[in-house]
Amino acid sequence: MVLTRPYFLRPTVMVARSLIGKYLVRHNGRGTLAGKIIEVEAYVGTSDKACHAAKGRTARTDVMFGPPGVAYVYLIYGMYHCLNVVTEREGFPAAVLIRAVEVDGEIIDGPGRLCRAFDIDRSLNRLDLTAKQCLWFEDRGVCVSRSQINRLPRIGVDYAGEWAHKPWRFRLRTDEKDVVCRED
Repeated sequence: MVLTRPYFLRPTVMVARSLIGKYLVRHNGRGTLAGKIIEVEAYVGTSDKACHAAKGRTARTDVMFGPPGVAYVYLIYGMYHCLNVVTEREGFPAAVLIRAVEVDGEIIDGPGRLCRAFDIDRSLNRLDLTAKQCLWFEDRGVCVSRSQINRLPRIGVDYAGEWAHKPWRFRLRTDEKDVVCRED
């Protein structure tokens, strides 16, 4: 089931945690690639000094002020793309960075590696991820309990002072196995 806009129209930290165990799916004309999301980071509004929108609305961050469920893709270090999904209400800049996925037992760790493996670049910035076009998120019935998720400080945001220590990075524990949820 494709995740819909209301799924992303919730508090960012809640969305981030709930994305663990969901799937990122990419169809690029050559085939379809799907990876179970195992690590994400939340960025919440202009008061969050680690959030790109902390300095206000700019050409780069404008997408974060838009509707939830939209891709925010940017370039870091002049060479690595990063995929985020916009969350919360329109006008409030927040997003979840997708940091790692598991594809057929192989971990693709790091947002730059993930974007290279999934052929994600800035051409997908502002893509509606709820429309099941070429990139979207799916719920495939994998249940992940809170005890299966490590809650950690974010990475690479030391400049953000106390905001760098927020436990807004979520990672599936590597010793956990999938449990499929079933509706009775």
